[in-house]
Amino acid sequence: MAQPAKLELIALTKRYGSVVAVDAINLVVPPGTYCCLLGPSGCGKTSTLRMIAGHEDASDGDILLGNDNITDLPPARRGTAMMFQNYALFPHLDCIDNVAFSLRMKGVAKSERRARAMDLLRLVQMDNYATRLPTQLSGGQQQRVALARALTTDPGALLLDEPLSALDPFLRVRMREELKRWQTELGITFVHVTHSQEEAMALADLVVVMAQGRIEQAATPREIFNHPGSAFVARFIGGHNVLAATVDAAAAGPVAVLEGGTRLALPVGSAPRGADVHLAIRADRATLSRDAASHATSLIGAVRAIEYLGAQVEVALAVPGTNGFVVALPEQRFFADPVAVGQQASVSWALEDIHVISR
Repeated sequence: MAQPAKLELIALTKRYGSVVAVDAINLVVPPGTYCCLLGPSGCGKTSTLRMIAGHEDASDGDILLGNDNITDLPPARRGTAMMFQNYALFPHLDCIDNVAFSLRMKGVAKSERRARAMDLLRLVQMDNYATRLPTQLSGGQQQRVALARALTTDPGALLLDEPLSALDPFLRVRMREELKRWQTELGITFVHVTHSQEEAMALADLVVVMAQGRIEQAATPREIFNHPGSAFVARFIGGHNVLAATVDAAAAGPVAVLEGGTRLALPVGSAPRGADVHLAIRADRATLSRDAASHATSLIGAVRAIEYLGAQVEVALAVPGTNGFVVALPEQRFFADPVAVGQQASVSWALEDIHVISR
């Protein structure tokens, strides 16, 4: 197996006519890292992956893999391998010949390429299905064969285009565990495109959140979740309430004023006076009370929706001057003192649980 390689994108740009799909992004993916490109449809993540693979030409910028500039190389000479969203297995070839296909194109002897293909099928626990056609396999089994085929070239980086999107939810979780295990065992760099926040958080060492062709934030899953770099990241990752505010320039201590005039205390040194900011407060760090009293770290609103999600209950409040506020409570805590739709309630949090984002 090839040594893991560092992947670096330098001012990488992709234009389709007058449309800029990827806008001069810079990114370093350390060797052996599981990296997820995450974002909504049209954010540029798939165009970025296809440029790394060589299936799209870069309009500007450079792509480095290890010590090599691979920007203008054909796909077969890049040291990368691509695992496509629909797996793209040849329907007329059995599993072993699907996996061995690229070696056959390189003129590798039949016995040698079939032995290599069987080793890879064994790695993904598909050696017992070697003589089956793709139509005789489940979606998860097809994915394993596609992964084995991608590994035949000993890539320095494996590129995965939404590999779990075609699977049912139960199988998706199982295959997520398998992907992480294979990446850990192989030790090579994985770059995985997804629009699923849960998938990226579960798999990645490095999450790269993209929007409108740019990188909003690149960090570990824990850093992304606890310290989102922008209001977009906080909203897209989920689990946060994002409030627009201005820091009072005249107040004695740090105070944010919401659009409706509500004043909230801020951590000392979190934002300069007079600054326009967003306040991100995790839904699971907030508490709910039927006592509709306000203080320096609380808001009052009417309960507009309650969702029972098993381990937790999400309560949405309509709060004047905001787009609403959601509290995620453990099931036991909610039912110990439940609220009802239409009821006034207050939501509060610890001062240190406010994350201030400049805007």
